[in-house]
Amino acid sequence: MGAIRLEHVNIHTAAYEETKDFFAEVVGLRVGPRPHFDFPGYWMYAGDQPVIHISGKAGGVGSGAINHVSFRSTGFLETLELLERRELTYRVAEVPGTRDRQIFVADPNGVTVELTFADAEVADLAA
Repeated sequence: MGAIRLEHVNIHTAAYEETKDFFAEVVGLRVGPRPHFDFPGYWMYAGDQPVIHISGKAGGVGSGAINHVSFRSTGFLETLELLERRELTYRVAEVPGTRDRQIFVADPNGVTVELTFADAEVADLAA
């Protein structure tokens, strides 16, 4: 018995439209079905899983006790180009003992988002 995957992260924010756009454009999630709550918001999907719940409610800023939200990703170079076009501040790191690369970027609420790209994809860039 135990957890088998991340269910979702809920972000309370008055900037819910900007947050939706960030997770769609930068992270590559899509807007999907959401129950009819009595407040605005979006559910953002990775495949068939709603992994980010955006609630249009006043919220805090930054990650608080949550250090970051991580997504396995593809399209390393395309992501770097997108971040540059959007003029977003980011940091690239290598996972120790691997050639996996991580990009760390803040969403519109100051929540740190980690995008991790596989060794094979990054190795293809060096060829």
